Amino acid sequence: MVQAKSWILVKHFDGFPKEGDFELKVGELPEPKDGEVLLEAVFLSVDPYMRPFSRVRMKEGDVMIGTQVAKVIQSKNPAFPVGTHVVARSGWRTHAISDGADLIPVMPDWPQDISLSLALGAIGMPGLTALYGIEEVLGLQKGETLLVNAAAGAVGSVVGQIAKIKGCKVVGSAGSDAKVAYLKGLGFDEAFNYKKVTSLEEALRKASPDGYDCLFENVGGYFSTVALQQMKSFGRIAVCGSISTYNDASPQTGPYPHLTIIFKQLKMEGFMQSRWEHKHPESLKRLMAWLKEGKLKYSEHITNGFEKMPAAFMGMLQGENIGKAVIAV
Repeated sequence: MVQAKSWILVKHFDGFPKEGDFELKVGELPEPKDGEVLLEAVFLSVDPYMRPFSRVRMKEGDVMIGTQVAKVIQSKNPAFPVGTHVVARSGWRTHAISDGADLIPVMPDWPQDISLSLALGAIGMPGLTALYGIEEVLGLQKGETLLVNAAAGAVGSVVGQIAKIKGCKVVGSAGSDAKVAYLKGLGFDEAFNYKKVTSLEEALRKASPDGYDCLFENVGGYFSTVALQQMKSFGRIAVCGSISTYNDASPQTGPYPHLTIIFKQLKMEGFMQSRWEHKHPESLKRLMAWLKEGKLKYSEHITNGFEKMPAAFMGMLQGENIGKAVIAV
């Protein structure tokens, strides 16, 4: 038997998460049965979606939800030999037993000089989210102008780079000068620190006086209300997240530009990357090819130590990371 650690949700978050909302538990796992494997976490993902999903999909006492790159250390399942690396939805655990149904093998021929942590980032769910949002939802075309908020995050930074690969003008919004500098280094045409501008409306208009064909929406709230006014007629909006609202104790209320949506005939669509799961293998190959060609760059905010998982989660929600937030176990 192996000793396993896990982080438990002790209390549903009231506003912003607190240290006392989590509890570290230690227990022993049995030997795998026929058809099962024993997994050992190598990297754990830290993602914004964990905040709203914990509210709607978890009860107190559950292990926190989440994704990890894990190594098979014991196997009674021929599809997953010992030593295989997989992406698993095992939550905040150091070890887990799986029957293999929820495991996704890391893409074959993964380059030895590229960290497996990228299977949780640019060559994983965030990268796929960026790709599908641009191609399947927005249908972004060469020469168009794209606005992306939370642009220095795991998804937004990939969104902007793919848009540049497609020959588009890209404007990014982020929450610090360091993040703005990072975006400009990635090739964003315009980038600004939304926390420092005196008028968000003026900042958006200055960055693209002619308006925006497409918006890749990660933030929601006030930013969305203002940004929609800057959209061109027949503009398209891909709604990926709403991080500005995740820690609200009660839902935000206030004006929403319905008339703008009507008069400009805008198209707004929410999505999750799992809708195109059948395309994942080929899409991951495309992302990896861009990375190897130097067209797709990445940044990781790596925290060492499973015990620091709650702190890393809260730090991510406060915008401490540039690029993908990851725990190295």
